Amino acid sequence: MYYLIKNLHVTCVVLSAVGFLLRGTWMLTGSALLQHRLTRVLPHLVDSTLLLSAIALAVMIEQYPFSAGWVTAKVIGLLAYILLGTVALKRGRTRGVRIAAFAAAILVYAWIVSVALSKNIAGYLA
Repeated sequence: MYYLIKNLHVTCVVLSAVGFLLRGTWMLTGSALLQHRLTRVLPHLVDSTLLLSAIALAVMIEQYPFSAGWVTAKVIGLLAYILLGTVALKRGRTRGVRIAAFAAAILVYAWIVSVALSKNIAGYLA
């Protein structure tokens, strides 16, 4: 069961990243696809599955935020990623702010993945 949930989690990680990159590209190009119903709904389904699978994995391996440093780092990174993604795709007042937030969100996302792979709170910064 662990490997099934882990594979689901990793698949959602990839789908979430691809979806964010695609929506960011549409934001940069001013595409109307950014407002499409599927574009607004599908990321929530993928990210909810991602979060639920992460919680299931944490319970299975008994690694929880505030007791396992690397899990805590991922949760903090996730919050930063969500905030930056919101600025990049919705709340950024200028194109420059949106582009900066988009780039920062990608860096944070990559850091979260590197923390997950290394189990080191510094991730790729180590």
